Amino acid sequence: MLRQYFAILAITAALAPAVFAATEADKRLDASADLLTDMMQASDKGVPQDLMNRSECVILVPGLKKAGFIVGAKYGRGFAMCRHASGTGWTAPAAIRIEGGSVGFQIGASEQDILLLVTNETGMKRLLADKFTIGAEASAAAGPVGRNASAQTDAVMRAEMLSYSRSRGLFAGISLEGATLRPDADANEEMYGKKITNKEILTGDVHPPAAAEKMETLLNRNSSRRSK
Repeated sequence: MLRQYFAILAITAALAPAVFAATEADKRLDASADLLTDMMQASDKGVPQDLMNRSECVILVPGLKKAGFIVGAKYGRGFAMCRHASGTGWTAPAAIRIEGGSVGFQIGASEQDILLLVTNETGMKRLLADKFTIGAEASAAAGPVGRNASAQTDAVMRAEMLSYSRSRGLFAGISLEGATLRPDADANEEMYGKKITNKEILTGDVHPPAAAEKMETLLNRNSSRRSK
């Protein structure tokens, strides 16, 4: 009996970190769904529905952390989802990390939710790469805000990605120049129970984890492919 007891303890101790990590991934998925809900319910102060309808992919990063003393830094973990090649429905979520820095006189810390819309196939190809830097490899612009906001400005038309932030419930366009996006391999393995790449998730027919159901339902319900 004593041996069995210690064996159970050993197995529990070995599994505990993975269980905790998976729980954290689930929490981020839930927070991403809440961010998406707020975006879609923001009425005339949210992201233009027209841009949402035209987007190839959506990237959600709840709780991007920014801190700095002279040299600033930002770090966050979130998810990307893309439309299926057929144009109907969305893929399972692929985990991503966003990292970057800026130089300048700054003191303090803040936390923001970040939303990026990938506007074309070129931007989507960037997302399938091992990593890319916004402003260097991928062109990006601060997205316009408001359901009826004009999406025909030169910056919007040229950008591969449009970036938004939410702080204290308010959405605004934000510049993420210099930020690097890369796959979050650890989170993907936690969610899918195996090693899997973002390219496999975003271009294949991977079954999404149960925790992503809310986010997938919201995307399918609230956005559609505009006919070309």
